[in-house]
Amino acid sequence: MNEQQAILRPETLLEEFKKIGVTHIITIPDSETNYLYELMEEQDWLDVIPVSREGESMSVALGLNVAGKIPVVLIQNTGMLESGDSIRGMALDTGFPLLMIVGYRGWTRKGKTPDSAATYTEPFLNAFRINYYLVEQNEDGPRISEAYKESLATKRPVVVLIGDEYHGFNR
Repeated sequence: MNEQQAILRPETLLEEFKKIGVTHIITIPDSETNYLYELMEEQDWLDVIPVSREGESMSVALGLNVAGKIPVVLIQNTGMLESGDSIRGMALDTGFPLLMIVGYRGWTRKGKTPDSAATYTEPFLNAFRINYYLVEQNEDGPRISEAYKESLATKRPVVVLIGDEYHGFNR
């Protein structure tokens, strides 16, 4: 496997978003996802909605869902942890499908986790009974569509954890 295949390219996410008909991305712009953000902004089929706090993303997504749109929440695990009550009240209790793309900050497959945000990410998702898929490289891209289909079938949020720390997302 060459280096291009080993990383997760932002274009891979965009391809999957287009396949499943995503209309809106609700996010907080940051330096780690700068290139992805710029690419999303260039798409005429996609509206990017910046929010000031991750917890706001759940209510924005719910409103868009009620309006017949297909939103995706794109946040980091630290913001997801902070948004627990919004996830509970706006996504779980209302029973609507929601795909959440969550940057898995601090995660490493090497066994040593340098950042406690990674330590608590999966236990948080398990406590909320939110299923999740790990996406680390381009070949994992189809898991995004799988996660979305599951969210539709269950009418619950499903998370895609981006486990490569966005190596190709900031150029």
